[in-house]
Amino acid sequence: MSTDITIASRELSPFEQLVLGLVCEGKTNSAIATHTSHTEKVIENTVSRSAKAFNIKSDADTNTRVLLALAFRTHYGDKAFDKLNVECQHFELDADGRSLCHRHD
Repeated sequence: MSTDITIASRELSPFEQLVLGLVCEGKTNSAIATHTSHTEKVIENTVSRSAKAFNIKSDADTNTRVLLALAFRTHYGDKAFDKLNVECQHFELDADGRSLCHRHD
């Protein structure tokens, strides 16, 4: 497994960011291809190229898409996951008992 995952060695293109945002939503290559009007091969190549930008190397014990989603989230922030509608786990209660999210601090 690649343990030397770095923050992107280059800035991702807008298309790469779009594709990785959809990967973070759990979309398959097929679904991303349909959404973006590209072929699955284009999406596969984009995911592969993006993984290289984060120094993620594939092997039998590594789920490249999971590591890529985590690396993308680290580099571009939690907003990549906002569309999942998952309750925030980065919160504390204020004096009035309301939840305050600190993930965009």
